[in-house]
Amino acid sequence: MKMSNIKLGVTTHSYVAEWVDDKATLEDMVRHIADLGCDGMEIVATSMFPEYPYVSDAYAGEIRRYTTDYGVKLVAISGNMDRGKRSDRNLTEDEMLAIVIRDLQNANKLECPVLKSQFLISPQVMQRAAKYAEYYGVKLTIEIHNPETPTSKIMTDYYNAFEETGSAYLGFVPDFGMFADRPNKADMDRAIQGGANRDIVETAIQLRYDGVSREDGRSLSEKNATPMEMNLFESMYGFMQFSKNPDFDGLRKIMKYSPHMHGKFIDILEDGTEATIPYDKILKVLDEENYDGYIVSEFEGQVKPGQSSFDYVRRHIALERKILAQLNQ
Repeated sequence: MKMSNIKLGVTTHSYVAEWVDDKATLEDMVRHIADLGCDGMEIVATSMFPEYPYVSDAYAGEIRRYTTDYGVKLVAISGNMDRGKRSDRNLTEDEMLAIVIRDLQNANKLECPVLKSQFLISPQVMQRAAKYAEYYGVKLTIEIHNPETPTSKIMTDYYNAFEETGSAYLGFVPDFGMFADRPNKADMDRAIQGGANRDIVETAIQLRYDGVSREDGRSLSEKNATPMEMNLFESMYGFMQFSKNPDFDGLRKIMKYSPHMHGKFIDILEDGTEATIPYDKILKVLDEENYDGYIVSEFEGQVKPGQSSFDYVRRHIALERKILAQLNQ
């Protein structure tokens, strides 16, 4: 009988608060991942590579030394696609393909099996890049991030392109934030503490649950909603959207193209659960589908006084391990 082989790791993005304040080094991050008993790390090239879009031999050696010393594998690199980097026009598809190839070369240099890009590159560019991904031995993936879902229009276009290409070197990185089934608790708490009307906030939440469109929901403004309340409403239809029925069927469909996943989390409550994202349901789907790959913890919340990102990551790994242990009973 087939069984899942879900492996846990951490992306360096989780430690960005300490990184930007010079309170943590790359070695600190790798050491922490090893201390957690995890053996997989994703590195965010744009923030962690001093010479990005390139990686020097010296820095590649430094990364290799840390991963060897602490027994942690580099399992994915997060690249960047700044389509608007020119002031006069967007980049062409040829120019974006060149950037993808360069990022693939970086991943190959670091002996990293997965490159995560963003869906600013089109399905057509992905198809053209397939032969380069195969040449460098690196799977080229597109992140599926809120407000997209596995079966939204653009992601369906990618799926169809992958099917048409038939390449084993193209795929997705699902971000668990798109499976949120509750509103962002931290955002709501801040808004209410800042004077937002609780009734208006609750009305906005119900509109989202009822599937009311963003345009129709903006009628909240007719009820004298403040800018703060409207900003909260807009976030519920954007990167912090949520649903009573997350697209788990879509997750099952794309699983064969998903070598790597982002375990997004915003906050871990006192009872050890994530405040917004149903990890028990997500991990159950992955277990049922015999997922064989890494989930890297990706902390994108606000660090509370007296705590650090390292504390949050530790609690998140504990949550995942608890759920996986229950699934394997």
